[in-house]
Amino acid sequence: MKQFLRFSICLIGFFVHALSVMNAQTTADTITVNQSSSNNNLFDSEDVLQITLRGNIRALINDRSENSIYHPITLQYRTIGNQELSLTVAMKTRGHFRKMKENCAYPPLLIHFSKSDTLASSVFHDCNKLKLVMPCRGDEFVIHEWLAYKLYNLVTPESFKSRLVRVTLRDLKSGKDAAPFYAILLEEEEQMARQNNAINITRKLRPAQTDTTSFLNMAVFQYLIGNTDWSVEYLQNIKLIQHDSNARPITVPYDFDHAGIVKAPYALPAEELQMRSTLERRYRGYCINDMKAFDNTIAHYNRLKKDIYGIFSGCSLLDDRYIKFTEKFLDEFYSTINNPKAFQKDFGYPCNINGTGNVIIKGLRE
Repeated sequence: MKQFLRFSICLIGFFVHALSVMNAQTTADTITVNQSSSNNNLFDSEDVLQITLRGNIRALINDRSENSIYHPITLQYRTIGNQELSLTVAMKTRGHFRKMKENCAYPPLLIHFSKSDTLASSVFHDCNKLKLVMPCRGDEFVIHEWLAYKLYNLVTPESFKSRLVRVTLRDLKSGKDAAPFYAILLEEEEQMARQNNAINITRKLRPAQTDTTSFLNMAVFQYLIGNTDWSVEYLQNIKLIQHDSNARPITVPYDFDHAGIVKAPYALPAEELQMRSTLERRYRGYCINDMKAFDNTIAHYNRLKKDIYGIFSGCSLLDDRYIKFTEKFLDEFYSTINNPKAFQKDFGYPCNINGTGNVIIKGLRE
């Protein structure tokens, strides 16, 4: 609780910087959200939302089939004026790896909002769907992943917005509450595209066919956080948006739980990459022989250096041990990108015909 009360100081540096960078059953489950922010937009506040999911939670959480169904829910939260608002929504499980019971205690969830006058006057007024990222094995790793989303918000506004929430599960059948845990509310892809005056596209492209600036920003970011679990060709943890029909698609990453900086205990690199752990970085962009093509991207990350470190050092939800780990992990990144020889070795890796820079990960082709 003490940690939660201190949360208001977390990421103040990020928030200031972001403002400058980014101009069926009526007796169903219930979500209660306490909104303390003075802002009426869900993603414009850094406050933690306290959420209670109440109802047949067991049925919702155990519905992990490929064709999972929506479970009707009543969503309630208190407004700034301490008014209680009730919304009719529906929720279902989603995802792939984290949806499987053998992998994670809780599956990721999808919230679908029904249009109503109440919704229009609520903090969720511009939401059609929202993803709820649940903890897989410990909610500290949810916080780490949330900070990765915040980090990429620093890099570009063409990124997913997120909001940390504190969740209590209350199963009406058993009458028992699960211990509260952290989770992430994540905007859905249509909402992200709309916020960037763009549309989603789903056709598969080669990385070199996408917008070069956004691709290099994204690929260097994935290297920074130690994430190899992505692919543009197979749209693996990548969404594509396009501002107009003549513009090259922009790559937008998501799902960072397999990144080294998150330190999730279940995360392992694909065996095809021949890596020891997620703490070993591997640049997975396409082959670029002229390293000068990275100049603007590296300059961008150097300008952001203080704010990137501040994402972690300024968050009171993190323990000192993890903060020291991230500082060392970031030191290694900056040491590499500012050392011409080390930079050439790591970022020229996709050009190595004997390497694993361009291997197809098993399962992606399907």
